[in-house]
Order: sequence, then C-alpha cells, then structure tokens
Amino acid sequence: MSKDNGTLEIIHGYARCSTTDSKQDIDRQVRELKTAGATRIWLEYEHGDAVIKDQQKVMLEAAKPGDTILVSEVSRLARSVRQLCAIIDCIRDKHLCLIISGSITMDCRMDTPDPMTEAFLQIAGVFSQLELSMIRQRVRSGMANAKAKGKQIGRPATTFDQIPAQFFRYYSLFQTGHLSLTELARLADISRPTAYKYIHLIHEQGGKRND
Repeated sequence: MSKDNGTLEIIHGYARCSTTDSKQDIDRQVRELKTAGATRIWLEYEHGDAVIKDQQKVMLEAAKPGDTILVSEVSRLARSVRQLCAIIDCIRDKHLCLIISGSITMDCRMDTPDPMTEAFLQIAGVFSQLELSMIRQRVRSGMANAKAKGKQIGRPATTFDQIPAQFFRYYSLFQTGHLSLTELARLADISRPTAYKYIHLIHEQGGKRND
C-alpha cells in the first residue's frame, strides 16, 4: 500500500522473546506476523520489562508517518505499563498505526487515537504487567520451597574437566593474540559469555588440560 506522498507503507512486524524462551516461540511469532501482512520483521531477544530493547528502539526510529507496527500480543511489545505508554506516545507523535494481531488497532496515521481504544490498550498492558509479576512470584516461591528442601537451585556449576576439547584446540591461538575472544567463541561454537567462563576456569586451574 502506498502513502499519500507516493512512498510505500511499511508494516513493521515486531517479534520478541526472553532469552529463556525457546526458539520455536519466536519462530511462531514470525509466522503469525508474516501471515498478518508484515513486510519487515524485527527480532528481539530480551525480557519484556527490560529498560532497553535495542531492536524496538531502532524500529520505532525507522518507522515513518503512515507506517504500521504489528505485534502478535501486547506482552511482546512491553510488559511494563510505563513502557507501553511511552510507545503509545511515540505511535501518536509519529502518526503510525499500532496493530495487536486479532485484538486492538490504534490508528494514528490521520488523527489522534480513539480514547476508548487507547484505554483498552493500556488495560491490556496492565494485565500483561500483572501476569509477569505473578509468574516471577511463583518462580521465587518455587525456588524458596526447593531450597528449603535442600534441592540445588539453578544449573550445576561448570567444571574445568567439562571444557570441550574443541575450545582448547583454539585457545592457544587466543593466548598468543592470533584470535580475538569473538573469533575464539565462533570457532569453538560457543557464546562469548561461555568463552569467558572457560577462560576463567583455565586461569583458576593454572594452565591447559592434559589429555
């Protein structure tokens, strides 16, 4: 669809999942957004109430008057009422259209939003924030109960002997400055934080593993 000035309207699809969610979850969102007509997809791996969501920030800055922001659920956009209200202000100020798939549409492309629509959107944000608070309360309660029963909380700590041989294969090149940390992590097929962890364990051990 073209805007009045002849430029093409962009439907920005925004998919977000927490780092603890499965990849299938964000894949499902992407499929739904494409089905709903999204022409550009932005992927975010961050908690819903995180203060900074890099991809969301870039998306809102990139959106031009007349564009549409499309999400599958309010909770994907924000799990904080304060953050949601800031997004609503941005949608209004930039004359965008916000669509919560199959639910709420707040169209500010030609005029200010209908007050009732904005109110419903804010109420949805309240329930999204409440849901997150309840989930976290259940997690804290479950952890406290498990701790009281003497169960281990969280994943077992990684030990020196669990460092894979593939990491040591490239670690010597990192030590001599031939590889950066990023390159080391890529070649060893691990994340940068995991590479940091392995390096720390090696320093604690005082040297290389003897296989």
